[in-house]
Amino acid sequence: MTLLALAVAPGLAISLLIYALDKYDREPVGLLLKSFLLGMACIVLPLAFQAGALLLGFRETGGGLLNTAFFAYAVVGFSEETAKFLVLYLYAYPKKAFNEPFDGIVYAVMVGMGFATLENIAYVGQYGFGTGVARMFLSVPAHAAFAVLMGYYVGLAKFVPQKKNHLLRKGLLIAIFFHGTYDFFLFTGNNIFLLGAAVVTLIFAVRNAIRAIKKDRSLSEKLYDNHYFSEEDSRGHS
Repeated sequence: MTLLALAVAPGLAISLLIYALDKYDREPVGLLLKSFLLGMACIVLPLAFQAGALLLGFRETGGGLLNTAFFAYAVVGFSEETAKFLVLYLYAYPKKAFNEPFDGIVYAVMVGMGFATLENIAYVGQYGFGTGVARMFLSVPAHAAFAVLMGYYVGLAKFVPQKKNHLLRKGLLIAIFFHGTYDFFLFTGNNIFLLGAAVVTLIFAVRNAIRAIKKDRSLSEKLYDNHYFSEEDSRGHS
């Protein structure tokens, strides 16, 4: 039970934090829970994709830097972020409750934390307490940062329809880039400098995620204020 709590706690904590930050028009809890569960379920797609890559001879290590880079970006980063993107775009994006830019971040994080939580349960169950502690400060926050960056652009895409396809692609590609870079350094991290590079990549992703959150919350505040004052004007004229 201790290991299970250790595996589940980081994803739930980050989900609750993002929910608390969504203070202007909070999303229905049912939709958030379904997004979280779909994030867990979508892990099947990357597992199948990665199993196919392994059968074709691609590995994390052992085939040189190009092989490792291909596995990090085109296999792991691509398959995992695409699976999460599909849930975000096909399930959450069309909902009426998705009605402000920050909602892109909220739903993306719920999907990402569902994915990361199930992945965490598997890793902690297999490798134990030390792995759980390490992933609490590295892998789970990394999934959250990638989700925020993706969600930022997906949220913008809904409210800037003339740039929708460009913004959707940008969100997916940025998430793949950061995920692939982080994994590349971990896969080749046979010395302190490469492990340090993975941590630097995570820090850079988190910094950009924090900026994205601040920008979207500012946009949501302006939309909320404009809506509030327009309603006040309507009541004043009626």
